[in-house]
Amino acid sequence: MKVLVAGGSGFIGSYLIDALTARGHRVTCLSRSTTRRTSSAENWRGDALEPASMAGALERHDAVINLIGIIRAFPSRGITFPRFHVEATRNLLDATRKAGVKRFIQMSANGASPDGIAEYQTTKAQGEELVRVSGLDWTIFRPSVVFGKPPEGKIEFCTQLGRSFKFAPVIPVFGDGNYRLQPIHAKDVAAAFAGALDNPASIGKTFHLGGDVAYSYREILNLIFIGMGKTPRAKLPVPWFLAKPVFSLLGSFAFFPATADEIEMLMAGNRVPETEYIKFFDIAPTPFNAENLAYLKETV
Repeated sequence: MKVLVAGGSGFIGSYLIDALTARGHRVTCLSRSTTRRTSSAENWRGDALEPASMAGALERHDAVINLIGIIRAFPSRGITFPRFHVEATRNLLDATRKAGVKRFIQMSANGASPDGIAEYQTTKAQGEELVRVSGLDWTIFRPSVVFGKPPEGKIEFCTQLGRSFKFAPVIPVFGDGNYRLQPIHAKDVAAAFAGALDNPASIGKTFHLGGDVAYSYREILNLIFIGMGKTPRAKLPVPWFLAKPVFSLLGSFAFFPATADEIEMLMAGNRVPETEYIKFFDIAPTPFNAENLAYLKETV
């Protein structure tokens, strides 16, 4: 099968392209990047926000996988959730139909909902709805937080936290820190996507992707430090109502570690409502433990 992966030069894309090629698929990586080239895939420089740049990219393909998305918006630079989660999805769906490709797999996010607490979640839900009414043979995946060694120049959840608190004698924790998350390894996410291509029964289904254990944020911080080869740090509870104005003011600047929306999504937890994918795709989730976080010694 010939598969186009949009946004394939990113963190999850690097794992997915390896998983697809290992199964014998031929892969085209559609990316805006001119520097991050993927040796195991044909590279097509294109931008889903500029439909003309995709002309010809999808011809003679059997499936399209959309990994395009952002975690953080910078409106002054044109980086917004509606553009990357909705407009890019709409353009890619249009290009898919025009090329006569029927199979489409969408990367969404756990927590995607029209009633989400953040624009990240509401625009992910809007992108999902475009896929569902597209007339294509679709599958949607909603991952929780994803961990795993990122490619050079990229960053993921655990690396970001490790870098933020590497030298902190005490770690600030908003609220009680007992909100729970269900981290899943990037290779398991990739296995689910690749498995969907090989399993027509996945068409028309939405899968939540999470590890088989939910950890509190405090436990996750401890495991990250152990993975880094360091002793876990003490936690200092910080009332969110005191910190929120600072994050609201400075979150629009790239130097600041997070936005108010990101912290509020974190505090809401990130547990998946079901793990049907484990049995459906015969995946044994990679444990979220210090051994599998040892890559942090290199990336933090």
